Amino acid sequence: MNNKLNIKQWAEEDRPREKMLQKGIQSLSDAELLAILIGSGNTEETAVELSRRILAASHNNLNELGKVSVADLKKSFKGIGEAKAITIAAALELGRRRNSTSVFERKQIVCSKHIFEIFHPILSDLPHEELWLLLLNKANREIDMTKISQGGIDKTTIDIRSILKSAIEKLAVAIALCHNHPSGSKLPSKEDADITEKIKNACHAVDIILHDHVIIASNDYFSFADEGII
Repeated sequence: MNNKLNIKQWAEEDRPREKMLQKGIQSLSDAELLAILIGSGNTEETAVELSRRILAASHNNLNELGKVSVADLKKSFKGIGEAKAITIAAALELGRRRNSTSVFERKQIVCSKHIFEIFHPILSDLPHEELWLLLLNKANREIDMTKISQGGIDKTTIDIRSILKSAIEKLAVAIALCHNHPSGSKLPSKEDADITEKIKNACHAVDIILHDHVIIASNDYFSFADEGII
């Protein structure tokens, strides 16, 4: 009788995918990560058990496993067909390439000009307004950038909840805003000033710093921070 439990019958915290979501990917063993890649085991073994055996055959050394051919994986392990073997080989090759790639150093944002330089190529020639959000870590380095809204010739709708949601989801410590004025005037409108104040107060409530709000008009710009408004 085959008494093997499949992964769905395990306690939730022992299932690799659920464990990763609950505790983070760093909590997974090599065998659990490999099990996520292959997805299923065979009639006698779960994906994790099969993965442990695959690793053991390579002395639990990922570099050694990376040398095993697709053909040998298929031949040596029941439940590993061509698709699974290729997936394993591809994942290990990605790991090798990652190790040989230099770490990408994101730009540190220390002044309004840096914000202008990031967004000018995106916003300067648009016939309509767009608002973009720059997310920063505690070293003021860029985490991500995203478009928040798009409007007409002289107005765009700004949803403060969308801004805070993006910042919180990306674990941003600080943010900067940037939008364009297709009219060519860099000066903020009353609406620009009012919404900037509201966003500043909303950020303060959740311990996020609003560094600046930059308005781009052709090749010039206005900075709320430089003018002492933030």
